[in-house]
Amino acid sequence: MEALERIHPKRQVIIFIMVVVLSQTHSEPIRYSVLEETESGSFIADLVRDLGLGSGELAARSARVVSDDDKQRLQLDCQTGDLLLREKLDREELCGHNEPCILHFQVFLETPVQFFQGELLIQDINDHSPVFADKEIFLNIPENSRQGTLFPLKLAQDLDVGSNGLQKYTISPNSHFHVLTRNHSEGKKYPYLVQDKALDREEQQEFSLTLMALDGGSPPRSGTVMVRILIMDVNDNAPDFVHTPYEVQVLENSPLGFPIVRVLAKDADAGNFGSVSYNFFQASDEIKQTFSINEVTGEIRLIKKLDFEKINSYLVEIEATDGGGLSGKGTVIIEVVDVNDNAPELTISSLTSPIPENAPETVVSIFRIRDRDSGDNGKMICSIPDNLPFILKPTFKNFYTLITESPLDREKTAEYNITITVTDLGSPSLKTEHKITVLVSDINDNAPTFSQNSYTLFIRENNSPALHIGTVSATDADYGTNAQVTYSLLQSHDLHLPLSSVISINADNGYLFALRSLDYEALRAFQFRVGAADAGTPSLSSEALVRVVIVDDNDNSPFVLYPLQNSSNPCSELVPRAAEAGYLVTKVVAVDGDSGQNAWLSYQLLKATEPGLFSVWAHNGEVRTARLLSERDGAKHRLVVLVKDNGEPPMSTTVALHVLLVDGFSQPYLPLPEVYPDEAQTNSLTIYLVIALASVSSLFLFSILLYVAMRLCRRNKAASVVRCSVPTGHFSGHLVDVNGTGTLSQTYQYEICMTGDSRTGEFKFLKPITPNRLAQETGREVKENCRNSFVFS
Repeated sequence: MEALERIHPKRQVIIFIMVVVLSQTHSEPIRYSVLEETESGSFIADLVRDLGLGSGELAARSARVVSDDDKQRLQLDCQTGDLLLREKLDREELCGHNEPCILHFQVFLETPVQFFQGELLIQDINDHSPVFADKEIFLNIPENSRQGTLFPLKLAQDLDVGSNGLQKYTISPNSHFHVLTRNHSEGKKYPYLVQDKALDREEQQEFSLTLMALDGGSPPRSGTVMVRILIMDVNDNAPDFVHTPYEVQVLENSPLGFPIVRVLAKDADAGNFGSVSYNFFQASDEIKQTFSINEVTGEIRLIKKLDFEKINSYLVEIEATDGGGLSGKGTVIIEVVDVNDNAPELTISSLTSPIPENAPETVVSIFRIRDRDSGDNGKMICSIPDNLPFILKPTFKNFYTLITESPLDREKTAEYNITITVTDLGSPSLKTEHKITVLVSDINDNAPTFSQNSYTLFIRENNSPALHIGTVSATDADYGTNAQVTYSLLQSHDLHLPLSSVISINADNGYLFALRSLDYEALRAFQFRVGAADAGTPSLSSEALVRVVIVDDNDNSPFVLYPLQNSSNPCSELVPRAAEAGYLVTKVVAVDGDSGQNAWLSYQLLKATEPGLFSVWAHNGEVRTARLLSERDGAKHRLVVLVKDNGEPPMSTTVALHVLLVDGFSQPYLPLPEVYPDEAQTNSLTIYLVIALASVSSLFLFSILLYVAMRLCRRNKAASVVRCSVPTGHFSGHLVDVNGTGTLSQTYQYEICMTGDSRTGEFKFLKPITPNRLAQETGREVKENCRNSFVFS
């Protein structure tokens, strides 16, 4: 019981619960009978009718017949429901002398589990004749024996039982003896020779008689043996056993040669008539093969291994004979004591594998356990490990079912190796372990899972078509077709982006490809969703967000906004000869369609009519005088400024500037410089851009100019030297706003005089006006050829 307490209650199953009856199981067994030696395949019974089942139910419920001894002597036709013999049955082989001879069997149905107990009575037929162990029986009878004296004879053996077994003995007719048949307590019939008249050795020394054993069969069978009787002189004391019967117990695992018991018989006679010898009397072959007796000492020893499970007791008769031929009979009862020498046995009747992972409570296996020992040695405990989602349930007698405790999950455990342990309660205990493997089959209960919730992919603009730009990956925890993942692009909600013409995806591996070349300046980033679906039924899917970022390439040259490069007569910048070093001549304004460092612009003076006179600031494009001007400097100067971005490789463009050195803003109109051949190239894009900029800013410039002109006129009234009037009529379309535009570092005021020629409408001169020089400039006279004067900031 201590072993029982150590096992977890949930897994403990005790075999000595001998009767477990399910709610739908027959409590009474179904009984049939059959004659031994009946041919195999013979009909025994209609189980469908006897069990009250429906037609075809045996096949549908996987019915099976199992015998207790594990030998399939019966078979069941599940289609017809007939119980048939599988082989000939020999009652003597199955049961020996035990009566009645019953073969126990079980009928069990797997789905749902249901048991029926059955008994098959094997009826004896008279197929064995009585047989004597010896061909002759020798009997010594003293001549002084009295009338009516009984002399035991050796009995015959008949393997049949009941009425077919041995019934009586007869002896050949004679005048001195007859045979008496007596029943002993163990059920055997012993013959006794009865003396009918006095004997005279001198008259007849020997008798030869035929002893016949008859059974009760129809027709009866018989066996004979010759009985030879010797008439002996008088020996008036027969040996007498001191104790009878002898009762001894021997462990079944006793070694060969083990002394069992010593018998002792005494004879009151002296001399040869008092000497005693010992022998087995009427011993069967089994006794002769198992034990030996010392003729002199009467010691019985073991010469063959005992097996309690086969024979648990022996009745051995000993004959003690003196030298005069008289004998006495003694009995030795040898009881075999069981030891725990048989480990429990486990037989699997059915096993279901694989099992669907979402299946509810399912019968995994049906098995039977048995221990051939007796008592506590035959009591068993059946268990499985505690950490498994299975339980054991007793069903019928020594049958058990292994059942799932809850639905299984293949993604956690795809295979279970279950060890069923059967332990007996002997000392020391023996156990048997049987391992079974249960596979869990997959169902589609897991959707594909992306490795990331969102992906960010980078691609350089101007890529080649069909370029692999990245990969999305999803895994499915299921197995087989349930884990085969297919990728697809989901419908985009952006109507302006035809996703199918930009991106494609490989349905098998999730590779993403750009279908056409992308332009950073047109499309800098876009996003879409991809789906991953498995091949299960029904199919499960998931989504992930993919963002594609276009990386800028340096594919745009700088574009010059000012000065304009598309005019046939380029504008000249006017610089007074009195300008100091660092005087701001103009500012080159340029933009770049790229981004980042590809749009960082730098400026440098590439060519100049007179090197060293002008300089260009690298970061803002301002053109300034590098030194003081002198009379020796020419009046016309041409500068070529290089505008370069910071890309790799860098891209650049050039702009030509025309500078006129004037003595004063009253200087008459100077003709425009001729256009150099390398400046005659036109750019239609520049024309469109300038027109757009001029039209958008014209109204704004008009307001600013009007406001500035009114302010300057009021200031100049005190000086009354230069009179500025607000112009009337249409303004020229070539005005440029340079008020803090682009990268100028400060605000400058420019005084502009328009040319008198209405055909051109070009700037005649442009001079910056700073506050500290405003008073000086207002005192200067304006030439008559400058018809209109504007000040704007």
